[in-house]
Amino acid sequence: MAGSHGRMTKDQGLKSKHQESPMSRLQQGISKLNSLNNHGSSSGISRLTSPSAAGGSGNGKNFDELKRQIHSKLVERLDFTRVRDLSSDAMRRDIRRVIEHLCDTENPLLNRIEREKLIEEVLDETLGFGPLEILLKDPTISDILVNGPFKIYVERRGKLEKTEVKFRDNDHLLQIIDRIVSKVGRRVDETSPMVDARLPDGSRVNAVIPPIALDGPSLSIRRFGANPLKLEDLLNYKAFTPEMAMLMEACIKARLNILISGGTGCGKTTLLNTLSSFIPGDERVVTIEDAAELLLQQDHVVRLETRPPNIEGKGAVSTRDCVRNALRMRPERIIIGEVRGSEALDMLQAMNTGHGGSLATLHANTPREALTRLETMIMMGGFELPMKAMRQQTSSAIDLIIQANRLQGGPRKITSITEVMNMEQDVIIMQEVFRYRQLGIDQNGRAYGQFESTGVRPSFINRLESKGVKLPSNMFAERILMRD
Repeated sequence: MAGSHGRMTKDQGLKSKHQESPMSRLQQGISKLNSLNNHGSSSGISRLTSPSAAGGSGNGKNFDELKRQIHSKLVERLDFTRVRDLSSDAMRRDIRRVIEHLCDTENPLLNRIEREKLIEEVLDETLGFGPLEILLKDPTISDILVNGPFKIYVERRGKLEKTEVKFRDNDHLLQIIDRIVSKVGRRVDETSPMVDARLPDGSRVNAVIPPIALDGPSLSIRRFGANPLKLEDLLNYKAFTPEMAMLMEACIKARLNILISGGTGCGKTTLLNTLSSFIPGDERVVTIEDAAELLLQQDHVVRLETRPPNIEGKGAVSTRDCVRNALRMRPERIIIGEVRGSEALDMLQAMNTGHGGSLATLHANTPREALTRLETMIMMGGFELPMKAMRQQTSSAIDLIIQANRLQGGPRKITSITEVMNMEQDVIIMQEVFRYRQLGIDQNGRAYGQFESTGVRPSFINRLESKGVKLPSNMFAERILMRD
């Protein structure tokens, strides 16, 4: 792989010299190898392999060395400059046949398991994300953390564990990072050593390379599966109770503004996706994200994504720019993937000016801290507003704060559903409707506890009923809802 760029440049020169298209070159190479398989031409084999390999010296080759050699020959013989444009199941099958032939040529003594492993790894190296492919195919993995080429950790069911997967070296890892970020039109190099991107399935990616990363390139992938968790899944996992789900659904249908607060990895985006399924299908929704990962089920959705500056430091599009532009797009609801800067004030103003039912997430440990962070982010934008004016904006804009937390041992819970009421002097009054109370840690180091109703009836119940949404009268009675 390390020498593939030089060979590809050489092939591009040959291609322009003979005026061949990438498709015809690729198909010619495939058909040539297929004809060799059919007719067993030994002279054809000598043109595709090095003299040492043709002489059978591949017998004692190291597995990784053999994989590199086969990959190099594949790149050398076929024009892969546009394979990503041509990639399909049929193309993958054709290229697989080429690799199978090269495997038999380079080392015919491989057993069936070794041969199949070699073919899959060369295919992953050529068309996928190399060593990461085996981890990306595992549905039990929620996070992939690459600390340099030789230390790769994954999270399964809330627990971190080290894997046996390795990259060849730093250059190999850099090539895979570059392949990931280039697919979404972003770049990473010494002048821009940090990047946010996403995988084709929506998984969130962050990469940091030297000189910022001292021990080699670092890659963090937050998995976001092709089949995101639905409401029933979260109920089965006891992330919240049916009563809490009923209240959240009612608030969204009645167009209350909701803020989802929580720490890193506590399931804010998953919860946001789940709650968005309650939005009626006939409403126009605009989503704004740093890296697009929301999968809304509605038809009428416009997705906006921020953009980092180019190599000249120009052309950046911030979340605030997207929020301000979204207001001109006649949205009925605005969903912000994460509020983290000066866009906080624009979001509050949008919620206060006819865009009810909007949703957003932010990082905070408690509902009260979420409001404090909003104030801090408004001040970060350089707005010199009086504290009372900021809090009035906040209390009138936000109706409900849903607090999500990741507890010890990995369980993710909604630990609080809190109503934001009004101002009393300079303080925002809040009242907790439902909460999760941790009772202890079990023998496996996993937190357990119980969901409780506090006995508080929310003041927005009349608003729900005016929108035609009715909840059971005894739903808010003080009691224990469910135990772990």
